[in-house]
Amino acid sequence: MSYLPGMGAPLLRRCNRLTPQRVSTAYFNRSTTRAFSCTTIRPSSSTMAPAAVTSIANGSSNGPKQANAWVGHHGAAGVDLRSDTMTTPTSAMLAAIQNCSLLDDVFVEDPTTMDLESHVAALAGKEAALLVLSGTMGNQIALRTLLTQPPYSVLCDHRAHIIKYEAGGVASLCGAMVKPVVPSNGAFLTLEDVVANADLDDDVHTCPTKVISLENTINGVITPLAEVRRIAQFARQNDLKFHCDGARLWEAVASGAGSLSEYCSLFDTVSLCFSKGLGAPIGSIVVGSSRDIKHARWIRKSIGGGLRQSGVVAAPARVAVDETFGKGPNGEGGLLKSSHETAKKIEKLWTELGGKLIHPVNTNMCWLDLGSAGCSTEAFVAFGKDAGLKLIGNRLVIHYQIAQNEKEVLPRLEQVFRRALEGGSNEATTNKGPSNMYRGREQLQLYTGQEDAVNAVFPKANLISTAMANRKKFVPRLLEMQIIRCDRYELTSHHTYTSLSFSPGIIP
Repeated sequence: MSYLPGMGAPLLRRCNRLTPQRVSTAYFNRSTTRAFSCTTIRPSSSTMAPAAVTSIANGSSNGPKQANAWVGHHGAAGVDLRSDTMTTPTSAMLAAIQNCSLLDDVFVEDPTTMDLESHVAALAGKEAALLVLSGTMGNQIALRTLLTQPPYSVLCDHRAHIIKYEAGGVASLCGAMVKPVVPSNGAFLTLEDVVANADLDDDVHTCPTKVISLENTINGVITPLAEVRRIAQFARQNDLKFHCDGARLWEAVASGAGSLSEYCSLFDTVSLCFSKGLGAPIGSIVVGSSRDIKHARWIRKSIGGGLRQSGVVAAPARVAVDETFGKGPNGEGGLLKSSHETAKKIEKLWTELGGKLIHPVNTNMCWLDLGSAGCSTEAFVAFGKDAGLKLIGNRLVIHYQIAQNEKEVLPRLEQVFRRALEGGSNEATTNKGPSNMYRGREQLQLYTGQEDAVNAVFPKANLISTAMANRKKFVPRLLEMQIIRCDRYELTSHHTYTSLSFSPGIIP
């Protein structure tokens, strides 16, 4: 069945006259005999030559050829290890956009979008799904769907994206309090962490826990399926809702930790991202019960997320699912596993040269201990720039387009690693922690003396600056920080200077 862009009526017939880069099309409406002619540009296949892709991206096969970004690992993404959000959409995705339906998703009429939603819901073992524009939108819509009657709070890992990188949406959109928890094992939340921190009694002074939110993977670390099952059982027993920020759940599945349906079946709602490791240009999806997704559609509309010609978002997302993740619930035939293998090679390269890791590689992230190498974040990033690599700090994110380009990337990384391990830079001998994508490095310094007063120096923190000015006791909250190095220096007979270098947590 064919559809005329912008019209809801099915077409009786479509006639094409094919030239190398153009298709002249005549559309005939079923209810009338009027013909509508238009010209569209369509790539002949997903493996077309770069020159042909260039002419398509330019909208013409004539005139000078211009560079474009629809080239996969041949573009900037092949040397960009800052995040898997840097993946470049491929020519197959462009082809899908050119051939998608262009109907209205607010009216639930777009075939391309409905096909994607039903396909991902089936992979996840859920009844329904809802396309959204971003992971942040997906998480906030899901939480708002699950939180129905205040007072309520959301229990999550202290490094979770929903509280550190979503602009306070849990508070502003859901009106909920967040209870951040530091994992006792330093890696992922366990049932014991949840039980110890959930507010379940009837004390009117507390804000009762109503939703448990897990992020999987978090900082590249997998929460094992068995642990998720334990927490899910606790949630059901206590009438709590269970959400998963599964932006990188695809990675856990590709690693062999469990199938997508095994993980998703344990949660009420799951948000899955298309634009990180899968490589689509835009979009995420929320999966859940039919009832929850129906309500989530309402929430999506209320925050301006209603999509009109949504096929242009859904079409490349479907290509990303099929080609990058794979066509089965275990990621069969996908490309994500290759990025894990490359991450292991990078881990081995770093450690064989004498480097230390903050934690072992689980999936597609390498966390390097630059502090033990005496290398600052700034110097490490500069070494990467010299080698033609884009780095952001001690977190290296290996997406599938890095894996496709590993023969070029690995020798460059070896150069960077050797320079970092040979003394790094003269400007710093302590690890300043990974740089955040949205703000500069952060470093916490504590001074202790006879008066037992504590001054905390923390960039752009008015509260701490006020505490310094008033010379009051101030115990900084380390809840949102992961200490990765501590150095003490004697300043006077009465004062000791302690520098605590820390990781601000997950980077988007």
